[in-house]
Amino acid sequence: MIRHSSLVTRHGLPKAPFVIALVMLAALGCSRLPKEVLEEFASPAGDFVMGPEDVLEVIVWRNQDLSRQVVIRPDGMISLPLIGDVQASGLTADQLAARITERLKEFKEGVPVTVSVKEVNSYNIYVLGEVTKPGKYQLKSFATVLQAIALAGGFTLYASRNGMHVLRRTTNGNGRHHELRIAVRYSELLSGNGSVGNFLLKSGDTIVVP
Repeated sequence: MIRHSSLVTRHGLPKAPFVIALVMLAALGCSRLPKEVLEEFASPAGDFVMGPEDVLEVIVWRNQDLSRQVVIRPDGMISLPLIGDVQASGLTADQLAARITERLKEFKEGVPVTVSVKEVNSYNIYVLGEVTKPGKYQLKSFATVLQAIALAGGFTLYASRNGMHVLRRTTNGNGRHHELRIAVRYSELLSGNGSVGNFLLKSGDTIVVP
C-alpha cells in the first residue's frame, strides 16, 4: 500500500488544492494525469479505513463487560457501554482504539483498548453500462479496474472499451463533496503505455462502460 504524503490528509482524503486540480483536469476532458499523482490519489493510503457494515471486535483490557463485537451502523457510528455512540466510519482500527481510550478516561484512567476488523463488508464497487453483469460488487479485498471488469463478466459486443471512465466521490478538507471523472482507456490498461494505470479502486467507485 502507498503511505500518506503531502497530497492526502491523515484519513487518506485528498487535500483541497489537489481535488480542485483533478476536477479542473476532468472538466477539460484530460485523461493524461501524471502517473505518480494518479497512483497516489487512486490507491488506498495507509491502513484499511473502516466503513458501514464492517464487523469489529473491541477489547477493553481486563473488562469483559465493555468488550464486545459490534457492527458499524449506516450512520458510521458504533455503540459501546458507558461512552455510548462513537464515530467509527472513516477511521482505521488504531484510530478508533485511540478514540475509545480517550472517551473511557472519563470513567477509567489509562485502560488499553484494541480494535480489530473481523469482517469487511464496506468495500463496494459498481460496474455499469456495456458489461455482461452490471451491478454492485461487495468485495473482501481491493480490486483494480481490470479486475472489476472481469468480475462483471467482461464487455458486451457494443462496449466502447476506450471510452469508459471511473466516477469517484471524494470530500475535501472543508467537508465539501466532489465527483471526479477519471477517463480510462482499455487499450492502455492492457499495454501499460498510458499515463492512467490499472489503479486500485476505492469503496464507492463506479466504472461506467458506454
